[in-house]
Amino acid sequence: MTKFKVLVCGNLAEDGLAVFRSADNIELDVKPELKEAELIECIAPYHGLVVRSDTKPTAKVIEAADNLKIIGRAGTGVDNIDAAAATKRGIVVMNTPGGNTVTTCEHAFALMMALARNVPQGTSSLKSGRWERKKLTGVELYDKTLGIIGMGRIGGNVATRAIAFGMHPIAFDPYLTKEAAAKLGVESVSLADLFARSDFITLHTPFTPETANLINEAAFAKMKPGVRIVNCARGGLIDEDALVEAIKSGKVAGAALDVFATEPPATDHPLFGLDKVIYTPHLGASTTEAQVNVAVAIAHQMVDFFKTGAVFGAVNVPAVSAEVLAEVGPSITLGEKLGSFQGQAFGHNIKRIHIEYNGRIAESDVRPVTQAILVGLMRPTSDCINFVNASLIAEERGIKVTEAKNRKSADYASLISIWVETDDRESEVAGALFGEKDLRIVRVNGFALEAIPKGNLLLCTNRDVPGVLGRICTKLGENQINIAQLYLGRKELGGSAILLAEIDSPASSEILTILTEIPDVLSARSIQL
Repeated sequence: MTKFKVLVCGNLAEDGLAVFRSADNIELDVKPELKEAELIECIAPYHGLVVRSDTKPTAKVIEAADNLKIIGRAGTGVDNIDAAAATKRGIVVMNTPGGNTVTTCEHAFALMMALARNVPQGTSSLKSGRWERKKLTGVELYDKTLGIIGMGRIGGNVATRAIAFGMHPIAFDPYLTKEAAAKLGVESVSLADLFARSDFITLHTPFTPETANLINEAAFAKMKPGVRIVNCARGGLIDEDALVEAIKSGKVAGAALDVFATEPPATDHPLFGLDKVIYTPHLGASTTEAQVNVAVAIAHQMVDFFKTGAVFGAVNVPAVSAEVLAEVGPSITLGEKLGSFQGQAFGHNIKRIHIEYNGRIAESDVRPVTQAILVGLMRPTSDCINFVNASLIAEERGIKVTEAKNRKSADYASLISIWVETDDRESEVAGALFGEKDLRIVRVNGFALEAIPKGNLLLCTNRDVPGVLGRICTKLGENQINIAQLYLGRKELGGSAILLAEIDSPASSEILTILTEIPDVLSARSIQL
């Protein structure tokens, strides 16, 4: 019998370790959380790796992992794992998205209540021999407006509890329709509206380039005076320097943080000097029940993988047989990239998704490709989505998904086209396989082009007049952004056109603003694939 070596880094609940130890084909080693250099030194013989949030399997670690077949994250977020590097090496990355939903929700609510009633400050004051009732007067949750950013499973659970407390939940989620929001008992609003109306704001969205510093100086300026902020999601969603200034100015009445941009934060972090901020050391998933749930779940998923090859809960591989994966694998990769491109470029407030499969791909089982498209579309705002639950999450959010097949394709052997309808627009992205594995984006909103879907991309729409391309390239050069590839498309002379450029570094929001100020440039978006 083939034996597989599995390394567990960090504290995994004994119930999960017992699952590994009971498997007759698993050799288990348990070590503490390891730094990159330590992991590089020891990873080579292992076939499986289990990590919590602190161990980071980077690209260098994965390069040194000669035998690694699977990385399991005992928890939801996989931002500590270089999933792209793992995918290139054919390594499955799994997580356990449902195991800590309730505990994270409850922790967010616990912090909200403690923040409202000054519980930590009162404890500290009383222990120091002071009796400061007037100084520590709090506020009620009842009849307050709670702004929820991110309406995945955790955000939905928070909304349910908020309603029970007599609060009025409003929510911003780019993929939450008004109909789905109504079923959850919340009002779907824009982010600006949420900032303006909320008495409390709680974050439940993943950390992505799109959500980095989502709560920043400009956001604080839109909020009502006396707002209170809770973050049990991810560090980096809040600009911590801007939060310090907003609290000092009195715009923000208080904040409760379970996560930080850098963990652990420096002991002299400026937030630690503010009495109106309360903290916990990343305890959102730290309950006995949650630790057992995620440990047992990841252990069973990995044991099943090594016994039968079954893939469940993967974030980079669909749950299909090896035979199906070999047949449609390149199309799955293409589908995820097309979905990710469309989601980042046009995909907010999605109501309907229509996918057409033309040519050879129409003769295959396209269900895993559709799942991959949904993962790509929704992953920027949902770190619990994977190739297993993508359709379910789309349904929960009120998104209608339809498919059509046509075995004939006029231009390509296999063509995948995606139409997305949002509250205010329709968009289309299509892609094809050149040969067996050469991926291309071949159409964007009716503009024909042949672009490789990889890296940092810049998408600009403009009027088709002389000089626009030169001005765009000049502005990029002035801001030290190098162009690696340039793809152009237009429908008719003198009409509109698009520019899609692969650039060496991501285009910041400041760069996008500079580009849209160029005469005849209509829009500019940054996309990362």
